[in-house]
Amino acid sequence: MVQDGDDAMLAPRAEGSGLRLAAQPPAERSAPDEAAGDLPRDRNQAILEAAKQVGTLLKRGGHDFALAGSVAAYAHGASENLQHDADFCIRPEDSEAVAATLRGAGLPVHTPPEDWLLKSTCFGQDIDIIFELAHRPVSTGMLDRAQEIPVDSVRMPVLAPTDLLSSLLAAFSEHHCDFGAVLPIARALREKVEWERIREDIGGEPMADAFLFMLERLNVITPREELP
Repeated sequence: MVQDGDDAMLAPRAEGSGLRLAAQPPAERSAPDEAAGDLPRDRNQAILEAAKQVGTLLKRGGHDFALAGSVAAYAHGASENLQHDADFCIRPEDSEAVAATLRGAGLPVHTPPEDWLLKSTCFGQDIDIIFELAHRPVSTGMLDRAQEIPVDSVRMPVLAPTDLLSSLLAAFSEHHCDFGAVLPIARALREKVEWERIREDIGGEPMADAFLFMLERLNVITPREELP
């Protein structure tokens, strides 16, 4: 998940980190970032492969989590236009256990200056392990609402469409207000989203309200005054 700056280089990568692929026995452990001959055909596929691998590790570790961000939108039916990295939501109190699971699989994990996430890499792609969405702690209720659906070929918990859109709108501010990135997601998921709950969640925030007004004018959602 990209904020106002890129902190992917704040800590050195662990050298010699070996990720045991889901289908490989221990003797075939290899470093995924060095397997140039096995690189996916494009950046979108690389991010998907990284999300699938990390999701598999978290499932095997018995962690409560949900896929978030653009990969979650893709899993729910949005276009395969993945942005920057793969995002996973966990509760704040689970961060140490999740970090131990990732490190045990050979993935580097570090804590950036921001205190709301951990960062890792897999197959050369950035992985954000998030415990706050738009300054709201990830809750048990949010994870309970996650839907287990296929992400490419791997089933895993994915943030519910309403929670996903609510988090994207709540993140809008004067310094981060990319309507163009969120509009295709809102169009694709509009029939799966509880828009009235989103209106309640955002609490009249001006940037989020402006985005909802734009959706109304584009006939993506029904204007509030026309609702029964």
